Amino acid sequence: MTINSEDLLNSILNSLERIQHVESEDIPNIDLYMDQVTTFMDNRLRSTLRYPTEDKVLTKTMINNYAKNDLLPPPVKKKYSKEHVLLLIFIYYYKGVMSINDIQTLLRPITEKYFQSDVNFRLENIYDEVFSMEKAEIEYLKKDMIHKFKMAEDTFSDASEADKEFLHKFSFICLLSYDVYVKKLIIEKMVDELAAAEKQTSNEKHERKNDSGQEGTAKEKEEVS
Repeated sequence: MTINSEDLLNSILNSLERIQHVESEDIPNIDLYMDQVTTFMDNRLRSTLRYPTEDKVLTKTMINNYAKNDLLPPPVKKKYSKEHVLLLIFIYYYKGVMSINDIQTLLRPITEKYFQSDVNFRLENIYDEVFSMEKAEIEYLKKDMIHKFKMAEDTFSDASEADKEFLHKFSFICLLSYDVYVKKLIIEKMVDELAAAEKQTSNEKHERKNDSGQEGTAKEKEEVS
């Protein structure tokens, strides 16, 4: 590998090292107004933006749209709880790879069962458990990046030296893109299965309700006669 390619690889690996999620204990335990929520998210996640000086992590319009699409439970007296913020962080990461409908399908069971739940296992526990896998995943990603980078460096051996640098980068981007493409297909398939299972459960509940109603009507008719 040339010095330039080594610098590029080291830059990529260093960027992976800098990836950090928002710790649940860093989220305020008090309810926040919308402006406070957007400020908190901006302070914690601005470094993840492609164009930090131009893009917004979260806006009021985004939060309102999430609520309208049932991604986020409504605030209480215009205030958002710590669990609202946890959901917003999930949405922030998901929206780059999933549609709004898919995020809704994925988060609905979590929200219905664990949002502000009285049980011991709550939304914060789920958040902490999921992100606890981050360190091991970063190490795996670093090894995978090195592997893909070296594969790309071995391509286009017959190209001129003037063309190789661009073609190697092109190969590397293609490998990364294919990896994302395949994983996106898997995610969509799993979300579709969740949606199908949810629909089946809903239909079964509806049928049981109808059967119960019909039995009640039949019983009422017998009593009248």
